[in-house]
Parts: sequence; C-alpha cells; structure tokens
Amino acid sequence: MLTPYDWLRQSRTGSELLATLELLTTCPDLFAATEAEVGTPSSALHGLCERCGVYPRRTPKQPYCDTCGTIINSAKSLGQTSRYATVIWGYVNKLPRQLRAGQGFTDSHVLGAYAHDANHFLLVIPRRELKTWLQELLIYHGTDLKGLLQIFPTTGGKFVAMHDLLRRMHYYEARFPMDCLRVRFIFAPHQIFHLREYDRAGVLTFEVAEFVNVLEMAAVFRAVLRPEEQVALRQLLQIEDEQEAQFLWGRFVGQLSAEAKDMLNAWKIRRWPQAQIRLLYALTDYVTYY
Repeated sequence: MLTPYDWLRQSRTGSELLATLELLTTCPDLFAATEAEVGTPSSALHGLCERCGVYPRRTPKQPYCDTCGTIINSAKSLGQTSRYATVIWGYVNKLPRQLRAGQGFTDSHVLGAYAHDANHFLLVIPRRELKTWLQELLIYHGTDLKGLLQIFPTTGGKFVAMHDLLRRMHYYEARFPMDCLRVRFIFAPHQIFHLREYDRAGVLTFEVAEFVNVLEMAAVFRAVLRPEEQVALRQLLQIEDEQEAQFLWGRFVGQLSAEAKDMLNAWKIRRWPQAQIRLLYALTDYVTYY
C-alpha cells in the first residue's frame, strides 16, 4: 500500500522525517509487515491510525498503527538533531555516485538518505556541513551533474508541516531545464508561499558554484565580525533615515578591526537590498568558523 516515499511524506516534523529514514534502513520489515494489514472502516471496536489513516490501530485505545507508533517514539530522541539539520531534495539527470546503489550516503556526517528513483533523492545533513557536501559533489561530478537541488529547513512554521514542504518541493522541481546544476535555497518555511517574490529578488535560485561562493561569503562574514558586531550591523542596515544611518555608520566602523572595515567596504554592504542581507544572515547558520 504505502511506499517508502509515502511514509516519508507522512512526516509532520523534521524529527519524524529523520526517524523514518533511519527505520527504513535499520528496520525495513517494519514497513513490509503492514502491507497485508490494511485497516477496516472505523467502528465502535476498530479504527484507523490517526497518522497514516490506512492501517489499523495497535489497540482500540491507542491512536496509531505499529509503524506510525514506532516512528513517533523514535522521533522523540531526534528533536535536537533535527533542529541543526537541513533537507536536500534532488531532481537530477543521474544520482550522485554515493546514491546509485540505493544504499544512501556512506559519509558519517549524513543523518539520513533515500534514493527514490534514478533521478530523485532525499538527503538530511547537519546544516553546517552544507558547503562541504556541495564542494564534494562538484569535485566528484563537475559539470556532468545537472538538475535542481532544493534545500530547506527541517523545522516547519506555524502553518507549514514537513510533509507540506516535501510535497511542494516535488511539485516545483521541474520548473528549470536540465542544462546545469542549480540550487534553490529556502531558509524559512514561509518562503514556500512567496517563491516568485524571492526569485525576483535574486535570493532564491543559484547555479551551484555561485551558491557555494555565497556560502563562502557567509563564512568570511561570520569569521571576521564578532557576534555582537553582526547584530549591530543588521540593526544599522535597517535604519531608513539616511542621515541617521550615515552618522551611526561612522561610529560603528570606527570600532571595527581593519580586516572588518576592508570587508564591508569591498562588499559595499550598505547598498545591498534587504532581501540579500536577510540571506547573508540566514546563511551564517549554515557555515562554520574558520
């Protein structure tokens, strides 16, 4: 009845997604056992699982089937890991070589992987491993790999659950030709409702090499400016009054190191649109200190 991909799309949170990926690898029989046990219509004595709506509950008093109950219990210990992870949904002309056998990435940094077919894969990695993973992908495949990598957070918003993000990623995947490898980076769940607006601002879709360069900029930014300086800079860049901003800019720059001054002057960061500034600050959570 439900395929592995269907089970992944049942996930409401990032921790449930991680738990499902882990159980698909370590306990595949858990999912195979449910195939012959499709639930009967709800009655006074029997009911369907409240999560999947397909298989019978463990007992009339318990709301979940065996598979969903196991996933939810496993997810309880993965909440902290999920908060610092990111999800990659790939639609490519060929699977990366680590996934071609369908066994998932062997890299110890990878938290979960699933090869859906010859052109689709799902990967969960620590978000600060993103730049390293993309660089290794370019080293292994160069320009041979083409398609779209959609990168999005494991934490949903108030109105966006993980399964909503997964379904929308699949829906939007074929909007670009297979002429190069592109990255679509979604750092907040609400962006999924405003993709055209972010695309017009130039802060949503990149060629992969360009996106690695933007990650490199975020790494430099995080290394050169202290955390309190990063906060002060963002507040300063949000001031709309030009005279007030110019006055405070002089005071702010006077407190910086020579390296930080050179970086900000070279980038001309005061001329950046707000969307680009938000992207830079979002990416600082995806890079490590030098």
